[in-house]
Amino acid sequence: MKNPYEILGVPVGATDAEIKKAYHRLVLKYHPDKNSGDKAAEEKFKEVNNAFDILKDPQKRAAYDRFGASAFGAGNGASAGAGGFGGNPFGGGFSFGGDFGDMSEMMEEMLRSAGFGGMGAGRGSRRTRTDLRGRDLLHQVTVSLREAFTGKTETIKFSSNTKCEKCDGHGTADAKPAASCDKCFGTGYVRTRNGFFAMESPCPECHGAGRSIKKPCGACDAGVKNKQREIEVKIPAGTMDGMRLRLAGKGEAAPLGGSAGDFYIDVRVQPDKIFEREGDDLYMTAAVPFATLALGGEIEIDTIDDKKLSVKIPAGTQVHERMRMRTQGMPAARGGRGDLYLDIGTEVPKKLSEKQKRALEEFAGTEPKKKKGLF
Repeated sequence: MKNPYEILGVPVGATDAEIKKAYHRLVLKYHPDKNSGDKAAEEKFKEVNNAFDILKDPQKRAAYDRFGASAFGAGNGASAGAGGFGGNPFGGGFSFGGDFGDMSEMMEEMLRSAGFGGMGAGRGSRRTRTDLRGRDLLHQVTVSLREAFTGKTETIKFSSNTKCEKCDGHGTADAKPAASCDKCFGTGYVRTRNGFFAMESPCPECHGAGRSIKKPCGACDAGVKNKQREIEVKIPAGTMDGMRLRLAGKGEAAPLGGSAGDFYIDVRVQPDKIFEREGDDLYMTAAVPFATLALGGEIEIDTIDDKKLSVKIPAGTQVHERMRMRTQGMPAARGGRGDLYLDIGTEVPKKLSEKQKRALEEFAGTEPKKKKGLF
């Protein structure tokens, strides 16, 4: 019996994906349809199928790795009829060998290895179900605009499934991974075939888990238990309204030692009474006295970080003009800060002293009169 690793041209520690890729390449190369009458190619085709039959099966591969060819006695390690002729309804008289019963399984395996999914594991793929995963969790946190500026640490309290510490999440009395299900061989699915079409459904024995607990832990339910939890979430400075944060692996624990889900936080930023936000920039309105607009001067405003900022108002500044204060906005993701835009307004006093009235009347009398039109 030849070394199956050498036949497929893969190293001893090759992954399942690498083995499948090498197998598909060699099967297409030595397929009898492409090499009609070539006895050498026909023998090579059989060798490739026999080698793949061993390496794709975890139990056969482990036996070969430990005992070599002697693990299979005088045989070649392949299933009966592997690589043989007959049984192909598409003509040509060739079967694909190994555990591929027909063209549909061959195509399915090729599509699966290429990343196109498929209807599930073939009867000979023996893939172990490793996709058990806990639920993702979602929580909403509301912060003020000023908290969004500085950042904030929020403590979130909730209840969810957590990993059982007694059995390390496996759900077994000996705290070791549960054995593969005998009915579905660890895939979590059983296959039924109707002619050319094959369908999969969750295994009725393990309910799709792929594992079977013989002696349960007793302190949990399949490795998980529900309890109160606390998570500290750091809301970063500059957080936008509607931003979603992700804490990988902080969601619900999965049964039977699977991977935990993720924890997502949706951040809502409340509107502010003074500032409006657009991206990293802030906008505010400043009421400037009429005399300051006309004569010029300085005003003092409060910034988002509770500091005092002196702003110079040029003489003749008009209401609704907009002034730009650089780097006085929100923290930016790229570093630095956005800008603060100051919209100029003014306040008209409701009560005037006699002196103020005379001054305004005198000012109004000195204004140049508008020329009247022809009509």
